[in-house]
Amino acid sequence: MMATTPDTTAQEHAGQIMESFASLLDETLGLGAGFEGRVVKGRVVSIDNDAVTVDVGLKSEGRVPLKEFGVPGQPVKLAPGDAVEVYVERYEDKDGLVILSREKARREEAWNHLEQAFKKSERITGTIFGRVKGGFIVDLAGAVAFLPGSQVDIRPVRDVTPLMHTPQPFQILKMDRSRNNIVVSRRAVLEETRAEARSELIASLKEGQVLEGVVKNITDYGAFVDLGGVDGLLHVTDISWRRINHPSEALQIGETVKVRVIRFNPETQRISLGMKQLEADPWEGVALKYPVGTRFTGRVTNITDYGAFIELEPGVEGLVHVSEMSWTKKNVHPGKIVSTSQEVEVIVLDVDKDKRRISLGLKQCMANPWEDFLEKHPVGDVIEGEIRNITEFGLFVGLNGDIDGMVHLSDLSWSETGEEAIAHFKKGDMVSARILDVDVEKERISLGIKQLVSDPFESGTAGLRRGETVTCTVTQVLDNAIEVKVQDGITGVIRKSDLSRDRSDQRPDRFAPGEKVDAKVVQIDHTGRKVILSIKARELDEEKHAVATYGSTDSGASLGDILGAAFREKRESAERAEQAAASDGSRDKSS
Repeated sequence: MMATTPDTTAQEHAGQIMESFASLLDETLGLGAGFEGRVVKGRVVSIDNDAVTVDVGLKSEGRVPLKEFGVPGQPVKLAPGDAVEVYVERYEDKDGLVILSREKARREEAWNHLEQAFKKSERITGTIFGRVKGGFIVDLAGAVAFLPGSQVDIRPVRDVTPLMHTPQPFQILKMDRSRNNIVVSRRAVLEETRAEARSELIASLKEGQVLEGVVKNITDYGAFVDLGGVDGLLHVTDISWRRINHPSEALQIGETVKVRVIRFNPETQRISLGMKQLEADPWEGVALKYPVGTRFTGRVTNITDYGAFIELEPGVEGLVHVSEMSWTKKNVHPGKIVSTSQEVEVIVLDVDKDKRRISLGLKQCMANPWEDFLEKHPVGDVIEGEIRNITEFGLFVGLNGDIDGMVHLSDLSWSETGEEAIAHFKKGDMVSARILDVDVEKERISLGIKQLVSDPFESGTAGLRRGETVTCTVTQVLDNAIEVKVQDGITGVIRKSDLSRDRSDQRPDRFAPGEKVDAKVVQIDHTGRKVILSIKARELDEEKHAVATYGSTDSGASLGDILGAAFREKRESAERAEQAAASDGSRDKSS
């Protein structure tokens, strides 16, 4: 055992004195071991500008920035004498004050509370007060947590402003005190609440039920409405009785709406909603409100390739088919006649209540140009117009009222074929024509150019009679007939079988162009514009006449003698007529 020396005894005595002094100092100051870094209670002594003086029972007082006593988004409520908890950072600074922190005190308190909530998976309340990259900053009663953007709501939220600075429930996903890191989720709370509300709502849901919901999302075909834990689809056709091209025209995200449950499938849990079903059906009594033949003013709501839809009242639309839009514009897109939102006057053509269809007419509210034309220009009038088009079957001539009349090939010329006559015309020429017919129902006007002059065939055949014998000139020899020119240039035809009474002489080649022949008029063909003649019929008539004239004598003459005498008499008569004509011509020249 080591011996005790006087020096050792003196050192031990000095140490005991130092320990007693430290103990006395701690007792005097009211401090225990490890006072620094602890949360202690204090009393507000004064508030000067932006600093708060706090007495924590030490020899010196401490000062804390006033802003540390506030809650983000709320004003500071503090007065002298209020008890507060603060965190002791150091006993004294260089100025002799105790360094205190209210923010660290709150943080320590909050962390203790949050750790307990995290272990028990309990919800905590916080306030979103700032935005950072990838998410938001949340104040959890002094502790700062990170809220990822994907954890704000069940669906993406475009605007978080309504959620800012408002107490919200959160679930702690992860926390690390050593790194001062906390991650929270608002979505987890909503999903849990939504699941509970969904079960309750599904159990009580039935068709026809009227509910209140919030528009959560809008698509091209409709809107999804949150009914409180479960979503229903509000189709675009069930939003309103009037036409809606896109749901955003009537709804906004976040808007509260009243809806009726139209259909509900418990197995798939699909819910179809309707808003227009809460209003009266405007199609009730539509036949009485819009009788056929009446005029109304409506607004163009939609234009398609086949026509335009006209809104007569909210929820009631009629269709003006493209064929009923204009009297004259037949192959034009409806968009070139009317425009969206334009106010137009229409007439009701038909109402089908069962199919919810109303047929309207736009052109019927305007004057029919064909009726106007007929009233101003009756059949037989002569009009003038510009050739707008030339086709293989005639000319189209522009007339008043933006309508056309047609001159058929057969009505171009009396003397030429249609193909020959149409070659004399070109697009843009001004021509005169006679009105032949106006068909208002079929919207057709028939014109004629050749009708501006009299028909030479009709005038040329005016003096001809069926059965009459005429002298004509051969103009053309054909295989089965000859063509001849009758009086005034009228064309005649003598068929091969009518060239002679004797079969051996029924040969077209025995005639030559320019040769004169006598023939009997058999038929006047006004349609074919030809006179049908017959030499054979003339010869038979002459034979009958000769027999009747010379055959009654008892001279015993043969048939040949009788015919010879008749032919000589006819020839002599013709010669006398020619001589008389020549004599008259000589006298005219001498005079």
